[in-house]
Amino acid sequence: MSLSHAQSPVKPGLALWHKILIGMVLGVIAGAILGPNAEVLKPIGTLFINAIKMLIVPLIFCSLVVGVTSLEDTRKMGRIGMKAVALYLGTTAVAITIGLTLAAIFMPGAGLNMTVEAGAAVGKDAPPLIQTLLNIIPKNPINALASGNILQIIAFALGLGIALTLVGEKAKPAIAVFDSLAEAMYKLTEMVMKLAPYGVFGLMAWVAGKYGLEILLPLIKLVALVYFGCILHVVVVYSGIITVIGRLSPVRYLKGVLNPAAVAFTTTSSSGTLPATIKASREELGVSKGISSFVLPLGATINMDGTALYQGVCALFIAQAFGIDLTTSDYLLIIMTSTLASIGTAGVPGAGLIMLSLVLTTVGLPIEGLAIVAGIDRILDMARTSVNVCGDMMVSAIVGKSEGELDTAIYNKESRAS
Repeated sequence: MSLSHAQSPVKPGLALWHKILIGMVLGVIAGAILGPNAEVLKPIGTLFINAIKMLIVPLIFCSLVVGVTSLEDTRKMGRIGMKAVALYLGTTAVAITIGLTLAAIFMPGAGLNMTVEAGAAVGKDAPPLIQTLLNIIPKNPINALASGNILQIIAFALGLGIALTLVGEKAKPAIAVFDSLAEAMYKLTEMVMKLAPYGVFGLMAWVAGKYGLEILLPLIKLVALVYFGCILHVVVVYSGIITVIGRLSPVRYLKGVLNPAAVAFTTTSSSGTLPATIKASREELGVSKGISSFVLPLGATINMDGTALYQGVCALFIAQAFGIDLTTSDYLLIIMTSTLASIGTAGVPGAGLIMLSLVLTTVGLPIEGLAIVAGIDRILDMARTSVNVCGDMMVSAIVGKSEGELDTAIYNKESRAS
């Protein structure tokens, strides 16, 4: 019966985010009814995830090359890149500060009285920052493409795009090929996104069936705090920047991010949501092809606002759970480490745990604390990934507006069903 009900998300006339929302609700209901047996519905979601992953590497590579070559002026590209990176890192620092502040006020880990022996460490240590920086340049770009190393792919795509721009007339045939490939990827993205309501249904049924309310109850305060912080960051910080700096309607921005935010919530992958993010930035916010193709893939890799906020809350939660007091310098170290580490964190599910391990190690908190959070990481990952994607779209709109490459007629129009 649940599968037959899942047909409803594709009724004509409904906006994509409405269809996705219906799929989410039906998935939760199915998961609650079926319990652990909801595992049988997971392949529906896995199929959608695989289709999304199929798009990531060629889409990022082609869109970045096209984005760089469409700018033509390398000085303009450098200016846009500086604006985007400054906004991404600035909002990341603000996000983790919000997380730390909320955790310090509401103290979600107080009274748990955990000991270091209580759990085992989970995940692997994040690489040192210097190693991350050294690894940005691929020794073998083909291997980087094959292995899906997003940071290296971005570096190679930027280099190739700049080189094609500098070559001039002789590079036009190659640029035309990349332009055609990018257009084909956008069309393929549109086709894959039609599967989103079904994929969301399968994923949410599995999550609800696997975790249930029982496992959330002991950690419900932590979950609520992360979700509240994420909503606060989008509604106050992002909308505030859109209003004050961009002189744009925050309501239209919030409407425009609904589709990719819903996809991000269920896929828990900033990179995986990139096709939906690019589509919405162009069609809902009016960001130009050149800006969106350059700023958004960059953001999918270095913009980790939601993850940083989550780290702030979780680091203090773990400190409180183990009865460890942090100093002011510890707080500053957490902010700095999380902001810098976000540059090298891939936008894929579970990357937040690796970043959190880096923060815990840096501040001297027990790595065993990861075991407490790992059980509900998927639920937390949903919220933080949605924030990451909303941040990507905010930056693309602000940079587009500052460069005169944002179509205000498209931005100010009423959202259409898609």
